[in-house]
Amino acid sequence: MTSPADRLQAVRDRIAAAARAAGRDPAEVRLLAVSKTWPADAVRELAALGQADFGENRAQELTGKAAELADLPLRWHFIGQLQRNKAAAVARLGAVVHSVDRLSLARALARVGVETGRPVEVFLQVDLGGPEGELAARGGADPAEVPALADAVAAEEGLALRGLMAVAPRGAAPGPAFGRLAALAQRVRADHPEALDLSAGMSADLEEAVAAGSTLLRVGTALFGTRPLASGQDESHQSHGSQQPG
Repeated sequence: MTSPADRLQAVRDRIAAAARAAGRDPAEVRLLAVSKTWPADAVRELAALGQADFGENRAQELTGKAAELADLPLRWHFIGQLQRNKAAAVARLGAVVHSVDRLSLARALARVGVETGRPVEVFLQVDLGGPEGELAARGGADPAEVPALADAVAAEEGLALRGLMAVAPRGAAPGPAFGRLAALAQRVRADHPEALDLSAGMSADLEEAVAAGSTLLRVGTALFGTRPLASGQDESHQSHGSQQPG
């Protein structure tokens, strides 16, 4: 079995090679280690190797792990489907929320941002659909609704719009889907120049995501190994029947 250091270096090498192949500076692409279901000790191992950004998809697991690892200067990201009644706990941790797909959730997060005086950084999750182009119903806003949602989020005092996030459709080549996401991101940036980031790409498709302009890759399996997931779940997400990043 390879060591955490070997796995981390292998992923970094893949990212650098993908960036160079796309004519991009590898420094433009950051790595988010998806640590969901893995113990805090696994996070601590990667943190000791210089990895600072970690993603979780359940609020309870995120808050528990953050408390256990409070001695480390980590940057937490929430990548799961977030219920409004859990939004405050996630926001108070200072976590970046990747899965805002509706205004009601955005406003719940914004209230905490106003109360704490620290705007909550958010990504808008986009539903890229399935192989026939239908909406996938795994979380994410309809692409046609994203520009209006971006306008509403950008207007909230307690939020900071970072950009868009999406998961490639199951059963289809990821490249075209990431291309559509990149075009939508460009449209959103035209009105909101601060929305510079694009959260896309996982262990299996990070090269295609980098080629499409991703700035933040959500990688789990390639860093930690295969997770013992229940039937029907993928490597990255498991709540509300949605495919989510990892």
